[in-house]
Amino acid sequence: MRFDMEREPLGVATEVVHLSSLKRWSQISPTQQVIDYSATGETPKYNVSPFPYSLDLNRKVILWVGDISTLQVDAIVNSTNESLSDSNPVSDKIFSKAGSQLKEELYSDVIECRTGEIRVTQGHALPARYIIHTVGPKYNIKYQSAAENTLHICYRSILQMCCEMNLRTVAFCVINSVKRNYPPEEGAHIALRTVRRFLEQFPDSLDHVIFALESHDIGIYEVLLPLYFPRSTYEEDIARWQLPVDIGGVDGEPIQVDRQIRIIDNPQHTLHPEDETIDLSGQLESSVNVGEHAFSQMQGDLDQQRLLGERPVSDPLSDIMVKEIQHQERYERLLRRAKSEDLSEISGIGCLYQSGVDRLGRPVVIFVGKWFPFNKINLDKALLYLIYLLDPIVKGDYVIAYFHTLTSNVNYPSFSWLREVYNVLPYKYKKNLKAFYIVHPTFWTKMMTWWFTTFMAPAIKQKVHSLPGVEYLYAAMAPDQLEIPAYITEYDMSINGLRYFQPEAPT
Repeated sequence: MRFDMEREPLGVATEVVHLSSLKRWSQISPTQQVIDYSATGETPKYNVSPFPYSLDLNRKVILWVGDISTLQVDAIVNSTNESLSDSNPVSDKIFSKAGSQLKEELYSDVIECRTGEIRVTQGHALPARYIIHTVGPKYNIKYQSAAENTLHICYRSILQMCCEMNLRTVAFCVINSVKRNYPPEEGAHIALRTVRRFLEQFPDSLDHVIFALESHDIGIYEVLLPLYFPRSTYEEDIARWQLPVDIGGVDGEPIQVDRQIRIIDNPQHTLHPEDETIDLSGQLESSVNVGEHAFSQMQGDLDQQRLLGERPVSDPLSDIMVKEIQHQERYERLLRRAKSEDLSEISGIGCLYQSGVDRLGRPVVIFVGKWFPFNKINLDKALLYLIYLLDPIVKGDYVIAYFHTLTSNVNYPSFSWLREVYNVLPYKYKKNLKAFYIVHPTFWTKMMTWWFTTFMAPAIKQKVHSLPGVEYLYAAMAPDQLEIPAYITEYDMSINGLRYFQPEAPT
């Protein structure tokens, strides 16, 4: 099946292309070719397809042949080189239509982009709001695994960035470049399974993902897309034979079990989640670049096994390490943004700040609930400001005092946002938090605290303490170390009086 009806003749100027004019993958009829694999006696690779039929996911996907620079979407992808100056048909069209301001932004603000990383610029004169630039890997059979990892990271990082920036529609060009010797079919497998896994994990994050292809790539995607996004139970069934043996991990990432770091190699080692958890933040102080990281230097043995047809045995420890590295990479991307973006609109609110130290010399972070207008602020920037403020503090022990005084519904964050924040923050935030005081709690805070610490954060449950008044904090911190708004002390005196019983606060 071809998409000739949607091709555009070369050299013909096109108007802005709106998504409403493009067919969704769910609207393209499934293939009518009937293949009875069971009659051939060939054994399927999978008893059940790992990519089941989903009408909701198929409605999000668009396969289109055309000029990506004409699409009116939130973001388009530009596959380029490290100096952001690659000359290829897609990049040339993007730069031509975006105008000179794009080059000025790249040369003055971005400068370079390493392999596997991404950079975001404005769309300028393009219909798209943003351009996400990325550098795909060079391919060498000797270092095949490093190339596969890097290509996966390119696609995954773009999708995560769309989430972080609240972008609903993104158009991908083919990132794996033939100029860099990357086999087109192998690259398409990684692209499709990475997008599929992301949409499964975050079904509400994106409205549409467009694969904007040139004519020489469409044939590959027409064949492979039904394997990862089957449009019927029949396509789902035959995919059990047609899918490759290697379909990646939970995120679509390549699995290289032979390169895993063995953490538990001491026969006397015992597992104590609270006491023995390894904090990787000290070892991962910069983003992991697969092309340069030590992981990519250990390629030969595994790739030789692949050529010989050997299949490594799965090891759950590798999944843990991969997830930890990906989690750290995401946090470091957010930290870089937090240090570079203008966050004055959040810092000016004054709801989050450091206020002295407690009696053990630990920094005290103050959060004023009434000054947090949850429904009116940019939550992405709120998260960035939280990271900007706390990152240097959480390297050691610290405590938080949350004042729920005179808050209302407009100040209450949603459970989904709290969950996202908790999941983004690395382990050092939870480990080094020694106490979380809630002052002037209400029924809402008690219910929220119970739910959150029971289902989301049981590790910090014993660190959370509800206090009916400000003076209950004085056993843990001196009054001159506690800077709080006047309305809090006025309210406190109105309900508790000038002096009242001060029990020893928990630590």
